[in-house]
Amino acid sequence: MFQIGPSLREARMRRGLSPADVHKAVRIRERYLTALEEERWDMLPGDAYTKGFLRTYAEFLGLNGQLYIDEFNARIAQHEDEPLVPDSLKRVRGGASSILFRTMGAVILVGGGIAGLAVWQHGAGPARPTVQDAAAAVPRHVKHVAAPEVRRTKPTVSPKPSFAVIRASRDESWLSVRIGGPDGREIFRGTLAQGRSLEYGLGKSIWMRMGRPRALDIRVGKQLIAGLPQAPANVLLTKNGARR
Repeated sequence: MFQIGPSLREARMRRGLSPADVHKAVRIRERYLTALEEERWDMLPGDAYTKGFLRTYAEFLGLNGQLYIDEFNARIAQHEDEPLVPDSLKRVRGGASSILFRTMGAVILVGGGIAGLAVWQHGAGPARPTVQDAAAAVPRHVKHVAAPEVRRTKPTVSPKPSFAVIRASRDESWLSVRIGGPDGREIFRGTLAQGRSLEYGLGKSIWMRMGRPRALDIRVGKQLIAGLPQAPANVLLTKNGARR
């Protein structure tokens, strides 16, 4: 269990972004972003929109959007309004059912007694059907009902990676990170110290200018990007991998 709003605010501030910056990138109104960070669920337009906003906001900040939706479902959205039946109505229904069953039982007993009396007064009734008569009553042509068709489930396709991690593993490196491409909005500029890392969601492509590529380890999902050059270079990170 974790706090949804404070963790979103901390991730945004760690990246040096304002609510206005996030609004321009993901097109979610600032008042909804503030409501998410302050966990003011009553200010949001319903659970379906809230979950969509949570996933988009979290993945833009390089977080796991599904974890935020699971936490929201567990703490906020699991108590749906259910139709309630008053106890008094339940007692009335139970009493009515009991009276109905007792009435039916009495009718059956009375009917059986009248039928037995009629048979006793008027002698034996019609002869019981024989085994042959019962066999003759069975229809000769019985339609065969086809068994229901078994639908085969399609194999599960693994989702494409949704985030990228840039880590200065061997030395520090100067970086410029932009959304979409070299002309996109810059979201990071500076020197990434050795041992530090950046994480970004891949809802949109991430373009990066690297001062010391060989100092970095870049992963798209679980895949390590190999063959980075020694000299300064550019790289475009997408859900399908990296392009230089």
